[in-house]
Amino acid sequence: MSEKDFYIETIENLPALYNTNQNMRDQFAAVFMEFLQLQHLYQSAIEVVKTHLGIIDSEFSVKFQRNPIHNIESRLKSPESIIGKLQKKGLPLTPESAQKNLLDMAGIRVTCCYISDIYEIVNLLSRRDDYVILKQKDYIKNPKPSGYRSYHMIINVPVYLSAQKKYAPVEVQIRTMAMDFWASLEHQLRYKQSAAITPEISEELRECAERIAETDLQMQRLFMEISDLD
Repeated sequence: MSEKDFYIETIENLPALYNTNQNMRDQFAAVFMEFLQLQHLYQSAIEVVKTHLGIIDSEFSVKFQRNPIHNIESRLKSPESIIGKLQKKGLPLTPESAQKNLLDMAGIRVTCCYISDIYEIVNLLSRRDDYVILKQKDYIKNPKPSGYRSYHMIINVPVYLSAQKKYAPVEVQIRTMAMDFWASLEHQLRYKQSAAITPEISEELRECAERIAETDLQMQRLFMEISDLD
């Protein structure tokens, strides 16, 4: 189903979105454009943060002859996913409702080389005076029971449009390559397999996370020792 067809089907099932003074075509066009504008806003917010991270990485390369950021990935929730989440929460199926109630429509995943790089990037993002930090969760110092480790931030990002400035929240997840390795495989095993994950397997996954975390700390120590030799 195309994006346009999806909106048409959604609106046909939501007569409250239009009234007798407007025909369905006009109402569809208005809602369709609002969702497109919302997606553009959130994609633009992603690009703002990605550009800032790229500048940080290149600055480190010039100053310290190394890159703290290994990789940057981004994602923008699809209209289907947005509306499905609003339905699940029992919220109005409108762009305004999505912007007000959903903080994870735009996301960036930053993969770093060392744990110290994570906290340096967190510090630099937090110090930028035009960002508004909405939420922070440190799953490195306080891992989830599953063993998951990462640093999560939700940042309200200014986007300068042609006629005005708007803000959009972007969820930023920052982790080392080792943390990302475990999280990616754990997600694949837990959510992509048809068989249920037993408590025994969950415990093995947690143990794997602990061993990987120990390796992360060891690599951090080696990095600091070698840096001190310079």
